[in-house]
Amino acid sequence: MKYWLVKSEPFKYSWNMMLKDKVTYWDGVRNYQARNNLKSMKKGDFVMFYHSNEGKEIVGITKVVKEFYQDPTTNDDRWVVVDLKVFKSLKRSISLQEIKGDNKLTDIGLIKQSRLSVMEISKQHYDHIIKLSNEI
Repeated sequence: MKYWLVKSEPFKYSWNMMLKDKVTYWDGVRNYQARNNLKSMKKGDFVMFYHSNEGKEIVGITKVVKEFYQDPTTNDDRWVVVDLKVFKSLKRSISLQEIKGDNKLTDIGLIKQSRLSVMEISKQHYDHIIKLSNEI
């Protein structure tokens, strides 16, 4: 099992929209590295949902329920999607500012490759963020 993080601008597709839809395909990825990450996702992998630009925070967890297939929003066969299903909302959102200030997260891709929209994260980073979100 692997762990991932996907980014979405809330005005385009927010966590609240994800909660309403319950399952969605993750489309619109037009970066080769992010596309390759989608292709590496396996059914059952956990995926953190990050609000980019507005909020700049991890707000929830999804799971991969269908592995990559052709992006239905384009006829260009270079681009793919995966299906994600809501797993849970975080008890407390974890902001980018908090992540940047945490010495256990200094090498997370969210900081190192800040413009990448789909990235793998380590189990250690995933577990630490979950722990932080459960602290009140």
